[in-house]
Amino acid sequence: MTQPRVLHEMPASCSELRPPAVPRGRRLGQAAAAAVAPFLLILLLAAVSGSTAADVVNLTLLTGAQERGAVCLDGSSPGYHLQRGFGSGEHSWLVYLEGGGWCDDIESCSTRKTTANGSSKLMEAAVFEGILNNDKQVNSDFYNWNKVFVRYCDGASFSGNTEAQDQDGSTLHFRGLRIWEAVLDELMEKGLASAKQALLSGCSAGGLATLLHCNDFHSRFPKEVSAKCLPDAGFFLDIEDLSGERRMWSVFNGTVHLQNVSEVLPKDCLAKKDRTECFLPTELVKSIRAPMFIVNSAYDSWQVRNSLAPDGSYPGQSWSNCTENIQYCNSTQMQVLNGFRKKLVDDVKVFKHKKDWGLFVDSCFLHCQTQYNITWSSQLSPVLGNKTIAEAVGDWYFERSRTTKEIDCEYPCNPTCKLVG
Repeated sequence: MTQPRVLHEMPASCSELRPPAVPRGRRLGQAAAAAVAPFLLILLLAAVSGSTAADVVNLTLLTGAQERGAVCLDGSSPGYHLQRGFGSGEHSWLVYLEGGGWCDDIESCSTRKTTANGSSKLMEAAVFEGILNNDKQVNSDFYNWNKVFVRYCDGASFSGNTEAQDQDGSTLHFRGLRIWEAVLDELMEKGLASAKQALLSGCSAGGLATLLHCNDFHSRFPKEVSAKCLPDAGFFLDIEDLSGERRMWSVFNGTVHLQNVSEVLPKDCLAKKDRTECFLPTELVKSIRAPMFIVNSAYDSWQVRNSLAPDGSYPGQSWSNCTENIQYCNSTQMQVLNGFRKKLVDDVKVFKHKKDWGLFVDSCFLHCQTQYNITWSSQLSPVLGNKTIAEAVGDWYFERSRTTKEIDCEYPCNPTCKLVG
């Protein structure tokens, strides 16, 4: 996942700024190498994000992972980053699930296990920004909570439960479900069990994982505990790309069958539909009982680049500029993007009647907006209904006002969409 950059102000030749713990892949389901941003861009992002420094939190490896079989793709112990809460947030917990695509066949999983998305041996400390930030000016509602960033090393949104033989004869461990359960159990022992307030969140594949595990998370607490879920950029659509292929369906289908994710799928859905269909957000949300707030761009930049108009789905370089930056799309291309928007909006509109649910669907060309200062709460943050994402989420969680259920108009109607990512 790429750190957002300023629309109009960054030349196409500039590299993208990427935080060390959150890489984004250009190929569906895989992570790409991180690039270093120009120094001036770093200064710009720091200036507008409201803080020139962010906390770096060390990795904690899961205790007893090997005994429980709760291991990464390569068999190493999974990990998380825990920053303790303080003051009024001492008994409040935020659990944030890392994203990073999926692996849907032996080859892609074999490659993935040689990265930080498949092995804790390659994981480093994580930068806590956005909703994880402990600066009250940036993150006024959750700054002093216990905050946990759970690393993603299974390739199936924390949902698989089987193993397979790798090309070199070693074992590929598809144990995402065991990782989820073991990490939550350990956190419960470290204080999560006595939480007065709890929030499960995640971005991209972590947003999908939030949908998959929301009910389980909610059920771990007594009724008097405010336990809610906040999926960010996790609403992946089953659509045809420009060449007529269903890229998301193909990846999800491979992931579901290779990694055996049936245990986490809604039983009422499985009784009627195919397992792959039950892995789609449009089906998962039908079974979620907990209060939920969906943050998503109607022009999700990752889905546009990897699912709607991926490389190879169009002739030559005809879509290259458009997929890199929405301001370069011509009228014909915008019709296609507006078709994508319409499907996403139609799919989430059905939740507007849910009393304790919230929506923040903006028209910015972004993917993942809760984990960066610049999109979460800054002078360049997207605004809907006169609220930034941070304000809208806070008002929803604490029930301070009428729940935000905002769906933006078509691009380029919103003047606060100044970023691309």
